[in-house]
Amino acid sequence: MKSKLSKSQKIAQCFSPAAFIHDTEENHQKIELLIREQEIGGLTFFHSRHSAAANFEKRAEVLAVSGTLEKMIQLINRFQRIAKVPLLISIDGEYGLAMRIENTPQYPFAITLGALQGKAGNQLAEVGYRMGLDMKAAGIHLNLAPCSDVNTNPNNPVIGYRSFGTNPEKVAEYSMAMYQGMKKAGIAACLKHFPGHGDTQTDSHLGLPVIQKSKSELQKEELLPFQIGIDQGVEMIMVGHLAAPALSHSREIASSISKEIITELLKKEMGFGGIVISDALNMKAVADLFTEPGQLEWEAFHAGNDILCFSDHVQEGIAKIEANASEGEVDAVFEKIWNLKEKLGVFAFKNLEVPVFDWKSHSVFQSQLAKDYVSVLHGNLDPEELKHLADQGKLSHKTFFGRENTTFSSKLSQNYGSELSKTKLEQAEKVIISVFVPSHKPINQFGMDQTLVAELKNLAQAKPCILVHFGNPLALKHLGNFTDFEAVICGYQHFDEAQAMAFHLFQ
Repeated sequence: MKSKLSKSQKIAQCFSPAAFIHDTEENHQKIELLIREQEIGGLTFFHSRHSAAANFEKRAEVLAVSGTLEKMIQLINRFQRIAKVPLLISIDGEYGLAMRIENTPQYPFAITLGALQGKAGNQLAEVGYRMGLDMKAAGIHLNLAPCSDVNTNPNNPVIGYRSFGTNPEKVAEYSMAMYQGMKKAGIAACLKHFPGHGDTQTDSHLGLPVIQKSKSELQKEELLPFQIGIDQGVEMIMVGHLAAPALSHSREIASSISKEIITELLKKEMGFGGIVISDALNMKAVADLFTEPGQLEWEAFHAGNDILCFSDHVQEGIAKIEANASEGEVDAVFEKIWNLKEKLGVFAFKNLEVPVFDWKSHSVFQSQLAKDYVSVLHGNLDPEELKHLADQGKLSHKTFFGRENTTFSSKLSQNYGSELSKTKLEQAEKVIISVFVPSHKPINQFGMDQTLVAELKNLAQAKPCILVHFGNPLALKHLGNFTDFEAVICGYQHFDEAQAMAFHLFQ
């Protein structure tokens, strides 16, 4: 089969356009046409057009969004059946299938895993392994994760919770551990977003971020996790849509279409010989640069990308690359992709069944992780004093941004023998404040209503308070200074297991 493919068929193997699980039948048929007529090499699955990060158009139709996993399995089976060359199926699941598909196992965010106190490397590898097994069972061959971005800019609108932290060596260790875990599970993974998206203030879904640092500064920070990954044999790297003029002869050009950054720096200078995959080519940082359909795809290929993700102009892109690239260039890229498919067992496709997840085992694992990341960031707790206050009816509990009946609140009530939220704040000598941050993204102060934030701050000024924060720790800065509280506990996630572990600190 391989030896009979034409130049355009080989080029088509580079393309992995988006497939939306919740979409119209008409759009599913358009994907079928791409498979039949263009013979694309793969598909990247997203939940829906509405939820795809780069899509900001208003949708007229309302689609049913239940049964996402079942629908994805049906679509993979449907699309694989008609593919002459089996498709490489990928998904962007940084914290598991749950990032795109409801009712599937969710793992902690990278920022949470960055807070692990135990044998973090082993735990990260286990997270990657379990995540990989979930994906493999669902017909996924490639997870577009983990992030190797060093989150040095606290105002970063797009990385934040997706980074393991601010220390380049730690980010390198953790991202490689997760990468190796996924590899052990039998799926492919990639480090992203080269050359490093951590110190940016623009969301590349909306515009072109620019990092104004010298090359030596970039080498010490942004580039370090990727260099360490390359030295340890990482096989795939995703290039982001961000400019680093110090790396591209002073030009403000997206790395994803810069030959200086991909071919000269990543491949030649840093010694990467694996597969380079582009970030989504429909993102505003690059999508609007070229008016002629297919030109962007050629620019990305010419710069050194092997897999073109989320291309909106597949047919024109194939034609443009065929017209401009040499047989040797095409063959070199094609061999990489074909070998990857062989290695991942893509050619041995069998009809998929809907996977059944072991939720009990998942919960046990979540609890083990929570034990090592839920932590007291400030102050101390005195459980005996709290019990004494509760017995006197002088301990209250107030929840902000969450439903009243949470796992944390019900465990507090069981422990103290009364529903603390019913103790009036005026009567209380001390208040436990639990915050369930509405959004893990920093837009509009992480979705926190400012009236409620003001109420929380006033309460902390009026009485001794213990703050228990469930959600992105970067949101803590909006709730006042740590010294405003008697103690600050960070639970990092809304998970029941994280709430249970936070409660244990009160016993």
